Amino acid sequence: MTRLATHPASTEGEGRTTLTVRSFCRICTCVCGILVDTDGQNVLHVRGDRDHPISKGYTCPKGRSIPQIHHHPDRLEQPLMRVGDTLVPTGWDELLDDLAGRLRAIIDEHGPSAVGFFFGSGVGMDAAGYRIGEALFHAIGTPAKFSPMTIDGTAKTLVADLVGATPAFNGRPDYENADFVLMIGTNPAVSHGHNIPMHSPNAQLKEHAARGQFWVIDPRRSESARFATRHLAPRPGTDYAILGHLVREVLRDGADREFIAARTQGVDALTAAVEPFTRERAAAIADVAASDLDDLVSAIRAHLANGGRLAVETGTGVTMSSTANVAQWFAWALSIITDSMNQPGGTWFHPGFAIPLDGFELPVSPVEGSFGPGPASRPGVRSFIGEWPCAVLADEIEAGNIRALLNLGGHLVTAFPDTERLVPALGKLDVFATLEIIANETTALSTHVLPTKDQTERADVTLWDFLAQHVSAQHTPAVVAPVGQRRSAWWMLAELGRRMGYELADLSLTDDMMLAGIEQYARRPFAELAEAGIAQVERELPAAWIDRHLDRAGGWRLAPPPLLAQLDTILAAADAAPDALVFTPRRQRNHLNSQLDLLGERVEVQVNPEDARVHGIAHGEPIRVSNANGAITGTAVVDEGIRRGTVSVPHGHQYANVNRLTSQDDIDPVTGMAHYSGVPVTIAPA
Repeated sequence: MTRLATHPASTEGEGRTTLTVRSFCRICTCVCGILVDTDGQNVLHVRGDRDHPISKGYTCPKGRSIPQIHHHPDRLEQPLMRVGDTLVPTGWDELLDDLAGRLRAIIDEHGPSAVGFFFGSGVGMDAAGYRIGEALFHAIGTPAKFSPMTIDGTAKTLVADLVGATPAFNGRPDYENADFVLMIGTNPAVSHGHNIPMHSPNAQLKEHAARGQFWVIDPRRSESARFATRHLAPRPGTDYAILGHLVREVLRDGADREFIAARTQGVDALTAAVEPFTRERAAAIADVAASDLDDLVSAIRAHLANGGRLAVETGTGVTMSSTANVAQWFAWALSIITDSMNQPGGTWFHPGFAIPLDGFELPVSPVEGSFGPGPASRPGVRSFIGEWPCAVLADEIEAGNIRALLNLGGHLVTAFPDTERLVPALGKLDVFATLEIIANETTALSTHVLPTKDQTERADVTLWDFLAQHVSAQHTPAVVAPVGQRRSAWWMLAELGRRMGYELADLSLTDDMMLAGIEQYARRPFAELAEAGIAQVERELPAAWIDRHLDRAGGWRLAPPPLLAQLDTILAAADAAPDALVFTPRRQRNHLNSQLDLLGERVEVQVNPEDARVHGIAHGEPIRVSNANGAITGTAVVDEGIRRGTVSVPHGHQYANVNRLTSQDDIDPVTGMAHYSGVPVTIAPA
């Protein structure tokens, strides 16, 4: 693809010249191709790039809001440093000298582990900033690393590690060829940039339904479920029972035993593990009709009998729940025993673009998983692939173990669990440095605020290329010059490191020079990527590198001991009376995590009409959602599309923060991730 040249065009009646620059959106991992109109200083308009070979002109409201983000009235334009109770403007030298000196003193007195890092989604969508952040983290040598993985997605990485013998396996449905799609707890029609980037999601979902079978399992009749062949609405957190029943039935009638014997281990243990999930018990646990389970099983059996494969995908509706690990395990097991892994129409594994995973041997993970020592304040919690769960941060601060926190583009107040305990803890830090572009509740608590370039002000490449639907990478130039004293995140972190005694990067480099170093091992030269704007290579499916890794691991591990043990615990409590009301989080079309309050999306709390009647809730009126941890207020939406007993609350809002309902003590016993879904609540008119 040829780079669209920046070109002048007279804007009639305004007496100014506009420039159009080809770029790509970095609000989410869809990274849609966009055209950005500017007058050289202001970002005027964003629209989809119809010549983009992947997104083909598609953009969502979030991407089209980039001009409003850039011109936000609360944007940060100069460094800020706390003096007493006030953040005051300062210069870069003053801020970096003070920050470096205070960090060095903390490390010298208390050791490297006294410094924590949070790799937030802000710097997480900034390739050069993220890489230098990693370099500074490793230079300091602290074990205290946190990221959004332990907020919404640990189960996926855990199951890849335990079942696939590597956390590097990033599976995604082969949507191009799939004719039986099963989605559990995911809503790509709205949230299409999480682990399954989907451009033009409504069109793709309609295509799946027209091409074959498209089933959705979700307590809500979500925007995606409206396109489905069938929709099942289980009680939140019970998806594992439905998936366990499907695995049980396929193993009993429909599995290729010769394939399973050749490519897996532990099938007998898996068979025993799913035996309790009869149609009656699975239906009772999930509170769905047994006849609905029969229909799903029959549809799968018929599809397999015709040589078909299954494309199974889970989302945060699964991964944020207390049964996440088991549900994700059964989803993988279902794909494996139907020979749908690493196969057309099933699941494929991204080999990476910047770092080609198929170019070397991946280490084989231990059978018990890639765990390590955890924080001293929570001896029962372990690290996983080098990260501590976000739920332990407040305890580590209160114990005096973490005294400084470098927050790389995260809104901790709305992202971390147990807001009521977290905010006071953050106030006890000696140093709380935040890289950010717009002032918020988290910057207001910080000791140092470092204003970084936003996505229109920096050259960039796709950092999380392995989350894309294709084996591809993109490059964008800067669209406009940075406002005020904003600097590149990589520069400020490298400069901070230099003042602490670490040489992390040549500070005379440009953004593009930094990006060229990041892409030095990529599948295409950086110069070619920068010239074209996008580069793609054909994917291999089935992929030989997957089979080579499985040969070294002894095949798919169908019955990991940590998951067998957790299943026993879950089943022991499965028949207890359910809580009357539980909340589940969701994303919204005009909101993304803690971003885009500027688009005015309301906090709409969805409740079933019968629950509304019992609790005196009126449609459109204020509703209070509360539990022992805290309370929030939103606007009630009485909707028959949500099952009884479920309260759906959008997450990421500053002033109706769903994390006031979560607890840092209510965590997964295997990964330490806080439970964000299926949490008991009460509701009342506000």
